[in-house]
Amino acid sequence: MNKNPKLSSKSIAWISGGPSHIGTERPEIKSDGEGPPRKTLLKPFGLSKTVTTFEEFSLFTQDTGYVTDAERLGWSFVFRGLLEANGGPQLPDLPWWNAVPDACWSAPLGKGSGWAEMPYHPVVQVSLNDARAYADWVGGRLPTEAEWEHAARGGAQTARYPWGDEEPDDHNANLCNIWQGNFPNTNTCADGHYGTAPAHSFPPNAFDLYHMAGNVWEWCSDAFRIRSLSKAAKTRNVQARRDREHVLKGGSFLCHASYCWRYRIAARSGRPADNGTSNCGFRIAFDVDSSRTFLP
Repeated sequence: MNKNPKLSSKSIAWISGGPSHIGTERPEIKSDGEGPPRKTLLKPFGLSKTVTTFEEFSLFTQDTGYVTDAERLGWSFVFRGLLEANGGPQLPDLPWWNAVPDACWSAPLGKGSGWAEMPYHPVVQVSLNDARAYADWVGGRLPTEAEWEHAARGGAQTARYPWGDEEPDDHNANLCNIWQGNFPNTNTCADGHYGTAPAHSFPPNAFDLYHMAGNVWEWCSDAFRIRSLSKAAKTRNVQARRDREHVLKGGSFLCHASYCWRYRIAARSGRPADNGTSNCGFRIAFDVDSSRTFLP
């Protein structure tokens, strides 16, 4: 039985699976392990049409009393442009990130902030551990990287983006929520958003999935690994294993082709399992199981 009676089958895209692939013949950031493509065979699965929202995550915490990693740590990273005052230590190599006290899912910008005015935006400041706990509560799981890519492409095709190969730019307002302008100082907001956008914004792809590019990074179940024999890849894999890094897909509202061209379907990143930020969220996958019940 589904553990959350509020979950509707209409909120899930059911995907037939079959032969597919992961990766691309056109890698742009080769050091991330974007290619070459590898064949895979997928079982049928379901994937939530949107990322999990603040409102949905709040129901989970109210029901379970769950405490997130950021709440336990007492701080999290916030993009400086979202802060009225750039308080908190900055990362030396990434000075647009501030370590903000009390930042967590319920106070995404730190003390005094909240989500009441954006209940349908993606929940952020959630770690892999938090995402897995929510997935278990709704009777689902996190998608694999192969499932995520197959779903984002709308099948086994080779599209670069969920809508095809058309490149988003600093002026196009109809494709996805990414940075537009000169990162990190000027965002023209041509797409209508400085930070996150509501989970149902922008047209869905062929599988009726929203925001498979931009908005927030999405956790996958795979441990981060680069399949290469190069010395650099081996060094990166050692670091990833040490830090328990897992794969994130889709990029976020902070991505721009000039410095983080990772809103392409094959693009990927790795992050420690207990790490959450103001641009990190998740969606839920479901196995095809006749014993599971959902609301109509």
